[in-house]
This record gives sequence, structure tokens and C-alpha cells, in this order.
Amino acid sequence: MPGIYSKSENALESGIMAFSRPSRNKEPLDENALYDYALQSLGRRMRTVAELRRLMRNRVEAGEAGEAKMQAVIARLKEYRYLDDSAYAADYARLRQENARLGKRRVRQDLQVKGVNAEIITQTLDAAYENVDEEALARRHLERKGIRQPTNDKESARVMRMLVRAGFSTGTIYKVLRHWNASEDALAALGEDEAEEPGEF
Repeated sequence: MPGIYSKSENALESGIMAFSRPSRNKEPLDENALYDYALQSLGRRMRTVAELRRLMRNRVEAGEAGEAKMQAVIARLKEYRYLDDSAYAADYARLRQENARLGKRRVRQDLQVKGVNAEIITQTLDAAYENVDEEALARRHLERKGIRQPTNDKESARVMRMLVRAGFSTGTIYKVLRHWNASEDALAALGEDEAEEPGEF
């Protein structure tokens, strides 16, 4: 049955070639087209300057020419207030605080990852959390997760790790666990974990 085998082999070979064929690189956009692309990206969701720059970098040529296009587009977007890291940080902090009930340290970490300037982050979070009762916020975070009062050290440790990931300070976590009558061993473990932290969230 040589004919059948040759057809199968040809089909398989064609499939492999089609699958392995590299995709063509997109042509670099000119400045106006890049501006339209950036607007569409911002229309889908808010972005920081750093995030938008990462997107645009894939649509321009490498080198000074591409950098010049991105700088020009960013300047235009800032002029028309379509791109504003201060406004982005304020909205992000408010939503993460209201919806996810996250602590200040976690929101700081998230904004750093998104490329927001350190000074903007500090000013934004100082204002956003100025009148916030962090202990009450931590309790609301646990309620949102459906977490009940721990009944042993293992459950206390789980609560502690959850609150650390959510960006709450050691002092706040201590108050929450103390209110729930956590054991001295569980509270001591909290201090040990904090001492091992390499840096701020």
C-alpha cells in the first residue's frame, strides 16, 4: 500500500511545515499609527506609562527612531490626559482597597511592578490610606475570603500568611490574631517571619 503511506507522510510533512513556519514580524508603525494603536490599548483598559511603552516597543523599530516615536506619542497622550500615572495610581489604590481589601504594602508592590514612579506611589498611598483603619480593613479582607477564627496554630499560621500576602503590616496582623486569642507560639512565629523578610513588600 505505498500510495496510502506516501499520502499520509506528505500530509504529516505539510502539517509540520505549516506548524513550524515562523510568523512574519509586523511592520513598524509610523507615529500617527502608533498613536492610534496606543489609544486603542488605553481604550481597553487603563495603563501606566511603563506598561504602554512595553506594548508600543513591539510595534516600532529598534533604536533611536523607535524611541523617538514612543516619546512623541506619550507626550501627546499626556497632553490630552489620556495617560496619567498619578491618576492611574489613585484609581488603582482606591479599587484595590475597596474591592480586594488589600493593605498598603501590597498595593505599593503592585504599583512598583507596573512601573509607577516611587514618589508618585508614596504620595498616592499616603493619601489613600491616611484615614484607613488597617486592622478593620484586614478583618474585611478575611471576611471576603470566608476565613473564620482559627482554632489552632496551623490555622493561625495560614491566616498570618494570607494577611502578609495581602500587604498588611506585622502590627496589624498581630492585632488581628491577638483578638482571636491566637497562642503565644503563633504570635512568636509572626515575629520570626517578619525578621526573615528580605525587604518591604
